[in-house]
Amino acid sequence: MDTFMRFTHLLLFVLLLPVAQASAGDLGSDIAALQSEWAKIKYQSNPEEQEQQFEELAARAQAVTARYPDKAEPLIWEGIILSTWAGAKGGLGALSLAKQSRDRLEQALAIDPQAMSGSAYTSLGTLYFKVPGWPLGFGDTDKAEELLKKALEINPDGIDPNFFYGEFLYEEDRYQESDAALEHALQAPPRPTRPVADSGRKAEIEQLLAEVRKHID
Repeated sequence: MDTFMRFTHLLLFVLLLPVAQASAGDLGSDIAALQSEWAKIKYQSNPEEQEQQFEELAARAQAVTARYPDKAEPLIWEGIILSTWAGAKGGLGALSLAKQSRDRLEQALAIDPQAMSGSAYTSLGTLYFKVPGWPLGFGDTDKAEELLKKALEINPDGIDPNFFYGEFLYEEDRYQESDAALEHALQAPPRPTRPVADSGRKAEIEQLLAEVRKHID
């Protein structure tokens, strides 16, 4: 009986194994799901609900990272989600999330700096100019610009690196340069699989451009 039960359990495990593997999906579909949900929360959900929604999405992203420990893409998206969650949370309580985001993005860079067209550089550079500097946080404008320029070297026409570099330049009162970067961002080719993100980002670019031009005109 014991031998029969062991065989039955082994057979059940073998039969269920393909189902478990299939349920895990593949890297591309897992990343696409995170991208889609992130855009939906950021651009289409109630702002009052975003903190909780990003918290839940961060847990999903962590599970994807655990499934693909040798891949940079899940780490990048976990970092992006953590940083966006930090933005929704606000205040000093967001600093620990920002530090977690920084750590994930640095891990991604160690694996593959070119992954997702250099998105780890974009997101990490943005963290460095948005997070307070010492003694509260790790913010550093020189480091931010260095990272954002690396992102642009990899993806010079991308909507995100140009937008965030334009935002950085605006915060640094470099309005003419900011205007040029934001205009370049508006000309970025569309991403067919990310229409919600593109639409939301373009609205952010146009809003920031209006502010930039108040300082130029």
